[in-house]
Amino acid sequence: MRIELEKRPRVSLLFSVLSPLLALVLTLVFGAIMFWLLGKSPLNALYVYFVEPLLEVWSLHELAIKAAPLILIGVGLAVCYRSNNWNIGAEGQFTIGAIAGSILPVLYPQWHSWIILPLMLVMGMAGGALYAGIPALLKTRFNTNEILTSLMLVYIAQLFLDWLVRGPWRDPQGYNFPQTKSFQVEAVLPEMLASGRAHWAFVFAIVAAVALWFMMRFMLKGFEVSVLGQSERAGRFAGFSARRMVWFAMLLSGALAGLAGISEVSGSIGHVQPSISPGYGFTAIIVAFLGRLNPLGIVASGLVLALTYLGGEAAQLSIGISDKVSRVFQGLLLFFVLSCDTLIHYRIKLVFSDVRTVEAKG
Repeated sequence: MRIELEKRPRVSLLFSVLSPLLALVLTLVFGAIMFWLLGKSPLNALYVYFVEPLLEVWSLHELAIKAAPLILIGVGLAVCYRSNNWNIGAEGQFTIGAIAGSILPVLYPQWHSWIILPLMLVMGMAGGALYAGIPALLKTRFNTNEILTSLMLVYIAQLFLDWLVRGPWRDPQGYNFPQTKSFQVEAVLPEMLASGRAHWAFVFAIVAAVALWFMMRFMLKGFEVSVLGQSERAGRFAGFSARRMVWFAMLLSGALAGLAGISEVSGSIGHVQPSISPGYGFTAIIVAFLGRLNPLGIVASGLVLALTYLGGEAAQLSIGISDKVSRVFQGLLLFFVLSCDTLIHYRIKLVFSDVRTVEAKG
């Protein structure tokens, strides 16, 4: 006996729409069980995680801060995944974007001009795009698996960042802490409102999501992404180039990840340090799939995943739960999203075969 997955001839549109909601409900149920096993009140823990952060104005600003990089990275990854290019290294592109965009305020702290911030954003996008271009080059030139190359480049970027802030970029007046000088005022991303810390990265994220939704819905490039993602052969018949699509998708996702990186450093931190991300690049993969690879859906899923970060911080203080619990939430969510999608598109089939008959035929 063996288990096989048989593709369903027809996929229910209703279940396809409800799949993310079902995955979210299952995550909450198993999360409640996890809290119960930890000796905590499930209802109180879920309230702290998902309701309490929405009751204060300052926490809503923090939610926007954490959602911005998830949305920016997630919409870029959606284009990659819909075109069948599996960029897993957005975390590294995020890091390189932060480094590239920080060159001006770190090396030229005496420069005071309004143009420095736009240049930082452009340099951050260029850095992320160029770093994403490495797996694109390896795939188109040597047919290398982009999953492995993009993932391995994450750790190179993180080690490079650590070397920079502990070596040539370390602030000589920073009491030996591994960080750079604080950015000058002109290099800091301004806040959107006076009522909290939320900065313009959230606006960048919304604009990027709407622009890519428009591209996927109404432009020929979006049609090209969908066709090549579903069938490369059909795309070639239509005159589309799979090689050019690799470059387009990877560079676009890398640029948005780089923009998220420099926005995080400039808007939320104010300097470069060894740790600039709690794993936004990896969490954005969950965001992309939870949002059904739709840029507008990714906005909503980005807010949900940002809430797990914010709720995790609140839970540490109020009920004494480790910050690792939020990672468990995110992992459960990805697991149930993929499981629900698999069961929607495939049915589980038990195959019974006579071993002797198979051996005789062999």
